Amino acid sequence: MGKSTVAKMFADAGVPVFDADAEVRQLQGLDGSLVEAIAKAFPKAMRGNEIDREALAAIVLADPAKLAVLEAITHPAVQSARAAFIARHSNAPALLFDIPLLFETKGEKEFDKVVVVSAPAAIQRNRVLRRPGMTEARFDSILARQMPDSDKRARADFIIDTSGEKSATQAQVRNILSCLGLIEGG
Repeated sequence: MGKSTVAKMFADAGVPVFDADAEVRQLQGLDGSLVEAIAKAFPKAMRGNEIDREALAAIVLADPAKLAVLEAITHPAVQSARAAFIARHSNAPALLFDIPLLFETKGEKEFDKVVVVSAPAAIQRNRVLRRPGMTEARFDSILARQMPDSDKRARADFIIDTSGEKSATQAQVRNILSCLGLIEGG
């Protein structure tokens, strides 16, 4: 949808951004604090002392029970990192949290406002399938776990449509910052 691009635009405007996916990559990366627990639960996802994220994804996306095990390992650590981020930025006038599956995990209740980044399905599919290691089957498996985009849009406080030029997306970001009183004008 363009979440990372939009998050960077907010960061460039001075809003501290917590990227949950980046946090997970760090926690699961070389010497990450979750490697041992994941290795114990998913030994077939290990390549030496490192987690093979592609192998791990294949295991958990094929089995909801295994996904629940991974989430039970990962979510508390991400929550802890998020709490530390909030504490580090306690004086900031606003914070942005880039969190996948926010509505699906009922996490939206923890935030004052929700911004949904959206693009038409064809554009989304095209963007995602250009990512390294992404396949149609994997993309369809990911989509199956997600709430329909129309439902997310209906529940959002703000919607950023990323189907156009980056300048149009940037204008939408500036408008939100203005609405929140973080900058003047829109």
